[in-house]
Amino acid sequence: MSSMHHDYDENSAPEQVDMPPPDTSHAANASGIPGAEPPPETLVPKLERRHETAAGFSSIYETARHGFGEMGVGRTFDTLLRLNQKDGFDCPSCAWPDPDGERKLAEFCENGAKAVASEATRKRATPAFFAEHSIADMLAQSDRWLEEQGRIVHPMLRRAGSDHYEPIAWDDAFALVGSELGRLGSPNEAAFYTSGRASNEAAFLYGLFARQFGTNNLPDCSNMCHESSGTGLTESIGIGKATVTIEDFTHADAIFVIGQNPGTCHPRMLTELQKAAKNGCKIVSVNPLPETGMIRFKNPQQPLSLLGPGTPIACLFLPVRVNGDVALFKGIMKELLAADRASGGNVFAHDFIRQYTQGYDALVSDLDAASYDELVAASGVSRELMKQASDIAAGAARMICCWAMGITQHKNGVANVQTIANFALLRAQIGRRGAGLCPVRGHSNVQGDRTVGIWEKMSPAFLQALGKEFGFQPPAEHGYDSVKTILAMHAGKVKVFVGLGGNFLSATPDTRFTAEALAKCRLTVHVSTKLNRAHLVTGEQALILPCLGRTERDMQATGEQFVTVEDTTGVVHASRGTLEPASPELKSEPAIVAGIAQRTLGARTTVAWQALIDDYDRIREHIEHVVPGFAQYNRRVREPGGFYLPNGPREGRFPTPSGHAQFKVHPIARHALTDGELLLTTIRSHDQFNTTIYGEGDRYRGVAHGRRVVFLNQSEIERRSLEPGALVDLVSHFRGERRRARGFRLVPYPVPAGCAAAYFPETNVLVPVGSVADGSNQPASKSVVVTLERATS
Repeated sequence: MSSMHHDYDENSAPEQVDMPPPDTSHAANASGIPGAEPPPETLVPKLERRHETAAGFSSIYETARHGFGEMGVGRTFDTLLRLNQKDGFDCPSCAWPDPDGERKLAEFCENGAKAVASEATRKRATPAFFAEHSIADMLAQSDRWLEEQGRIVHPMLRRAGSDHYEPIAWDDAFALVGSELGRLGSPNEAAFYTSGRASNEAAFLYGLFARQFGTNNLPDCSNMCHESSGTGLTESIGIGKATVTIEDFTHADAIFVIGQNPGTCHPRMLTELQKAAKNGCKIVSVNPLPETGMIRFKNPQQPLSLLGPGTPIACLFLPVRVNGDVALFKGIMKELLAADRASGGNVFAHDFIRQYTQGYDALVSDLDAASYDELVAASGVSRELMKQASDIAAGAARMICCWAMGITQHKNGVANVQTIANFALLRAQIGRRGAGLCPVRGHSNVQGDRTVGIWEKMSPAFLQALGKEFGFQPPAEHGYDSVKTILAMHAGKVKVFVGLGGNFLSATPDTRFTAEALAKCRLTVHVSTKLNRAHLVTGEQALILPCLGRTERDMQATGEQFVTVEDTTGVVHASRGTLEPASPELKSEPAIVAGIAQRTLGARTTVAWQALIDDYDRIREHIEHVVPGFAQYNRRVREPGGFYLPNGPREGRFPTPSGHAQFKVHPIARHALTDGELLLTTIRSHDQFNTTIYGEGDRYRGVAHGRRVVFLNQSEIERRSLEPGALVDLVSHFRGERRRARGFRLVPYPVPAGCAAAYFPETNVLVPVGSVADGSNQPASKSVVVTLERATS
């Protein structure tokens, strides 16, 4: 067996993740590449009444408005009624699971409908559009304007030195990628990024191609979202995924929703929370900002509920300071410990702890040593509220803990995750119906991509199985994650960047530094459906390769194909597009990957790439042989609703090295803020999905006609002698470096003192590339130290 590139040189392997980042101060203080950041807004944001009830008639109206405007009336009904159905296509937005049993006629939310309308739009970005609009012109436009230009319908090439994209034939595009990859001195001079939209089939082929080429440089969007969850949970319970099923929410007595905004980021989750609340479940919201979806919910699926006040969701709100979660949960566990001692050991699951866990004594010692004064000060939550939360936990026979990026995107993100795991383990709230841990994934197949091999450090067992299946020796050295890829491009060590979906420039930290990094590449390639800013800040040469969307039919040599995805709870199911492709020039993601692989590897490959594209069942057969849990893949995925992957903790096993769940003790996060400094968390508006902007407002937070706003406690505004609506610059501070985001309006909001919040991707320019989570190397995008300066223009 041999590598598919030239002889692999161990000395050319990527540096390991513990290497210190280079000095980025020159990028932090530079003006950067023009257009890398969204341009200033022309309208002044308007403040309106905040909504305190999620969904309802306003959600129905927005769904219809976007759908009819993008797709037309008939196409909207035809398309949305196939969304998330067992014989339809999977939502291209979040990864919230579908019901295991019967499904409603309309099994979608407002934001999912917007994502589908965006993909199924009748608007087209044709070669004539690219001829009319220069790259410089497009860089001056807003992200929303770029999104609104419609589907890209033809492969496009930016030649070296040109300010325009021009059409290119598919064969010529594949030849260009193959030629540039063949010119590299080492396979590790290329990086292959994956967004969470890619199917299992596309992702498996992509990872296979990269490894046959000779590299594990497979950064992905999970590196920036839930890497801390995967790292923390794997160490604590042996698996980096949710341990619950969707049905567990119906049986829970308590649900803690932590660092998460379901009403905007996972709206269909509100249906399960509503069911739970009506069943008497006590729901606790832990978040710096009160979020509309956790207050009340009017279910559009239930017409009568639209007429009333809606269903109350959270019975308790804990307004934790940004990154005060370790302190908060230590306080709650300390209260539980006191109750356990007072009851003679009837609160903690001591038999479970003795039989299935390790590290309990160290955790108890740590809780005993912590003072409530310290915990209250660090968390911003009173002891009274901590006691109320502990009472809810103690009274719950079945408890679920959910979280999202409000937990993971901090320097101590892994510690946050493991502290939540500690909280659940104390009462054996894992492996039972109605109980468990649930990191809620933010993109539809980000979890599936990781399962089938998209990771820069897959296990030796996976690599061995892959090599055996295809008769080659995959590289063993770990590759670059997303942050390391940025640093390597900036240092000239990665010369070709290929993105399978996504908007790498806008999704990553340190926008100016990342833009400089991409611009240093010889070639940047993006497999995409629609235009985004990453297509405009490019390497010396650039390609846009347009692909089919989830909504579209995929016809190959043996007939119509389907793809598969994995949701947050580990269910693998089929997705079948129903619309005619936006253009006959579009190719599927698997076909694009195979086309690049064939032109790059040539006769050296051991893979029958074309045969795999002719029939995706053949891809799934290979996945079955390589990835545990996929036995009889093709048969089981054809069953309505698909199948659950094995999950040790869900089944009562903890596949850690010791075979026991681990209590992990961590110190309280310290943020030594000087006078005038704030801890900024980046957030999403209700009118966006990740970096895709559908509108310029956020009705849940009462903001209209603008996104460049910063939410601040009224007392913090007054302390700075500023006034609501004042125009300020945000300046971040990291290791002596200053980064500036210009032109934000102050909005009074119930944010904890010492904290602030603002929308991404506009604020990603403030996030230092070197500010990452310990253990996971995930960008700390929700712990950014900033000051405010009154804007001068």
